[in-house]
Amino acid sequence: MIKIKILLTGANGFVGQTLSKLIDRQRYTVTLAISSDSSLLSTAEADQIVSLDMRNEHALMTLIQILQPDVVIHLAAISHVPTSFSLPVLTWQTNVLGTVNMLEALHKYAPQAFLLFVSSSEVYGEAFKCNQPLAEDSPCQPMNPYAASKLAAELACQQYFKQGLQGVIARPFNHIGPGQSEAFVTAAFAKQIAAIEQGLQTPTLQVGNLSASRDFLDVRDVCAAYLALIDLRNTPLEQRIFNIASGVPCSIQEVLDTLQSLSSTSIHIALDPQRLRPSDIPFAVGNSQRLRATTHWQPQHTLATALQSLLDDWREKLAFQQ
Repeated sequence: MIKIKILLTGANGFVGQTLSKLIDRQRYTVTLAISSDSSLLSTAEADQIVSLDMRNEHALMTLIQILQPDVVIHLAAISHVPTSFSLPVLTWQTNVLGTVNMLEALHKYAPQAFLLFVSSSEVYGEAFKCNQPLAEDSPCQPMNPYAASKLAAELACQQYFKQGLQGVIARPFNHIGPGQSEAFVTAAFAKQIAAIEQGLQTPTLQVGNLSASRDFLDVRDVCAAYLALIDLRNTPLEQRIFNIASGVPCSIQEVLDTLQSLSSTSIHIALDPQRLRPSDIPFAVGNSQRLRATTHWQPQHTLATALQSLLDDWREKLAFQQ
């Protein structure tokens, strides 16, 4: 059997590391593209690992010309919202021009390839203020440079789709699991709880806004959706944008309560004003009926399971550092 060649960009990130482990090596050969400062080089399992800066047009063109991928899963991005405010030029160059570099490289050297562009639910922005789960035809009203750059990259993808490139756009909602950066709220909670358990932090957990409701998924379910989407290659598609969402609102308070229930340590909760984001949306939930109807994808992991794996990961990391 001839294996399908996948190029996975952003393979050293939280999602990329999870996805690379879930790709069926019986069906696919996998090239992982990582940033030059990544430590993944010595630990990842792949047919090939390459260092790649998405902003380097020549390097990307050369890679695509040599590799001739059948599928590209494009995860590489500046994905941290506060970083997008502090480093807007880097964010736009990486997320938009980097994606255009990929699109042009595929157009020139691998026109047969199928592109899965991973966008974000952040593109909906102010549209969430309707307090209803949003579907793909909801208006996009970005509220930060990260979201705006992702929407711009989506528009670039759609232009190349009109020129004949195969592909789809995924808009994942919040996903959690091992390897997630403490820059994100669930991992910040988990790291603090693990640190308190191990005596590395006083028994006070610093929090921001706990009333906001979000749509949480286990990262493994999000990766399963990506794999289901690339199975659409060579399938005629009327729609090319797919939400990846549970459709179930969950407050940050519920997340915190669940994490606390997974620890026997007594913990005091304290509000940290610096953790309050001025543009917080009170409700951000997605409708994923299009994805479910097209691919038959369904989440397989509970929120409690995802939070347990996240907490255990931080326990292990902090224990190892001591």
